[in-house]
Amino acid sequence: MQTVTIPRAEYDRLREAAGMLADVAAFDRAMAERAEGLPHAHMRRIVAGEAALRVWRDWRGLTQTALAERSGVNRVQIADIEAGRKTGSVATLRALADALGATLDDLG
Repeated sequence: MQTVTIPRAEYDRLREAAGMLADVAAFDRAMAERAEGLPHAHMRRIVAGEAALRVWRDWRGLTQTALAERSGVNRVQIADIEAGRKTGSVATLRALADALGATLDDLG
């Protein structure tokens, strides 16, 4: 076994650089897995409490009627989900997510 002795400051610098490299690698993996996300202004709306379905629909430039046609989900049901009156079944949310190019997690 070979050992190398370096000054503590150099060791600390190398450990910090290794941590930054790990962060860059994690970011690159995340970007490769998902090519698209919501713009910051839209994310802020969700964080502020606005319904994710409404924000995604707005970002895609769709009316409730257009989303209903694209997803096969009744427009009134979409309105109820956006208003928080109903939650929607997994199948309904899947159809809406697919129509919006989103995931179930994005709408949850």
